[in-house]
Amino acid sequence: MTLEGIKGSSDRSVLVLTSLAGGPKHGYALIKDIEEFAGVELGAGTLYGCLSKLEADGLVEPLPSEGRRHPYRITAKGVAVIEERLSASARIARIGLRRIAGAT
Repeated sequence: MTLEGIKGSSDRSVLVLTSLAGGPKHGYALIKDIEEFAGVELGAGTLYGCLSKLEADGLVEPLPSEGRRHPYRITAKGVAVIEERLSASARIARIGLRRIAGAT
């Protein structure tokens, strides 16, 4: 997946990659982390569908299982993609906030 591919996907990919940028996590830990930092509740099916796509695109990779837990980590390619996406989003937010401030 490239930046163009992630633009076309939902924000779920951004949330998962952002969470994994903080370190490897298994599914439940991802769900809780995303809920904490973004206020978004992902269901297990949604999360694992997203992880499957991110893995197929080479942005995340599974780690050895820890009992019933199946952790994932972000790859170098995933870091590059999410860094580019978040930088673009930050730029858009800065411009938008300046425009809003100028309009009032």
